[in-house]
Amino acid sequence: MEIRNQKDFGAGLMYMVIGLFFTYMATQYQMGTAAKMGPGYFPFWLGLVMTALGLLILIKSLSAKAAIEKIPPFNWRVIGLITGSVVLYGILLPTMGFIVAVFVLVFMSASASHEFSWKGTLVNAIFLIAFTYSVFVLGLKLQFPLLPFFLQ
Repeated sequence: MEIRNQKDFGAGLMYMVIGLFFTYMATQYQMGTAAKMGPGYFPFWLGLVMTALGLLILIKSLSAKAAIEKIPPFNWRVIGLITGSVVLYGILLPTMGFIVAVFVLVFMSASASHEFSWKGTLVNAIFLIAFTYSVFVLGLKLQFPLLPFFLQ
């Protein structure tokens, strides 16, 4: 059996591993029933669906009709920028506030790709700040520091 589409094979394998992990972890919680769901019910079934989806993708990657695709070389710079932007967001949020943290998150993660211009990234950052502010602060009434500590 030949792996014709390495990308789909890897994605299917990843979905299966994550799905099985969540399914296993959900068994540590009370399940309940469909009428009265416990805390483990939804993650258990979601994990099973994710595992089944992964298996379907994995099997399709082995079929004769699958497009031949290789996995490109691993790009550590992109992984570092994306992971670093999320870590930096967590560090900046308590001291520099919500607006600065989201702005830095968007610009740093956008620098991981050559497809984004600074103008498009600026529009994206402004939209994301407005949207997340309206959802989390106005809608859900969560309290975040909005501005840096020296401006409050």
